[in-house]
Amino acid sequence: MSSLKELLQKADSYKQKISSARPLAKEELKSLDDYFRVGFTYSSNALEGNTLTISETKILLEDGITVGGRPLKDCYEAVGHGSAYDFMLELARQQDMKITEDTIRKLHRLFYQKVDADQAGQYRSIQVYISGTEYVPPAPEEVPRLMKHLTDQIYSSKVVLHPVELAAMAHRRLVDIHPFIDGNGRTARLLMNLILVNAGYGVVSIPPVWRNDYINALSASRRLNDMEPFCKLITECVIETERDYCRLLKL
Repeated sequence: MSSLKELLQKADSYKQKISSARPLAKEELKSLDDYFRVGFTYSSNALEGNTLTISETKILLEDGITVGGRPLKDCYEAVGHGSAYDFMLELARQQDMKITEDTIRKLHRLFYQKVDADQAGQYRSIQVYISGTEYVPPAPEEVPRLMKHLTDQIYSSKVVLHPVELAAMAHRRLVDIHPFIDGNGRTARLLMNLILVNAGYGVVSIPPVWRNDYINALSASRRLNDMEPFCKLITECVIETERDYCRLLKL
């Protein structure tokens, strides 16, 4: 079993390999962006029970054609996630990127706009409960203070944490705060990728077949008050994505 340090070193060696192939031609970069847009949208939604297949997600995102027999909400989630992905990527490629509460709220708003326009980008005003876990998120009146603390923490931790650890921390903290009525997991994965892409990594998906490992790693990190189980899982996902990049770039 590899240690977190070994996994991070492996992720970084892949990253260097991919960096050596840059800069990519404009067409090649767009093609890669589109490929990961479909894969990441599909996997992030599938983790939350969305029924669209990867090919249905591709048809919806690239051709704008809805799929017969699928719930409308599932189609809205895919289209919204595509918009949030585009914003995430654009922001991540700015060198002086700063993550604010507005950034996180916009990621949620773009994703959730078509599902429920009134709640999109708005902090929740009610207590929520997460099924399948004993963890109870904070009271709604605590959310604004905790979100400000999270954005401050992302900024101050940048100098002490490895970028993958920073991305995992931001993801877990956002899910723990659960600031929105719904769509917290997807917003957390978009936020995680915002940090990763800005640091020179690729867009990272959590494969739907890893759903149980993902939930268990989140729970273990919360229960033990130790980020390591979750960081290890996210680093493994980073490595999987980088392997995919190397395959696509024939490295």
